[in-house]
Amino acid sequence: MTQWAPGMIITADRLNDGPPTALTTTGLTPAAGFAVNDFRGYKNGRNVELNMYMMRTGTTITVSGTANLADTQICTVPPGFRPTSGTINGSWDDGTAEGGFVIGTDGLCTLRTTNGETIVGEASSAGNGRNIRLHASFILDN
Repeated sequence: MTQWAPGMIITADRLNDGPPTALTTTGLTPAAGFAVNDFRGYKNGRNVELNMYMMRTGTTITVSGTANLADTQICTVPPGFRPTSGTINGSWDDGTAEGGFVIGTDGLCTLRTTNGETIVGEASSAGNGRNIRLHASFILDN
């Protein structure tokens, strides 16, 4: 044990005495052409971690001649798990394609970039739409 100030002893139990972690598995709203496979939102103090597992149910999202895709809305995260100031960047992948996405203060998640691979949609591949995994971590401002 280390003593920092009179009466202030740091113990293993004291180090584990942080705020409880809030978990939500509901409230993620898919955009048109997507479905929610799974969702986990964690909040501990001001730290937020989002893991969103989506399926492309619409047509294939193709890349442009510059190996990029048009900004594509994928989902909206529930209140309480949204950035409070500015836009947050996150990463996504589907096992083949990967890229970046953003989350706004309104909770809207938008796919922004890709490594040049298309995102196959269920409507164009006889039920074999890609499963897209998105992840972001950030700190709430207030």
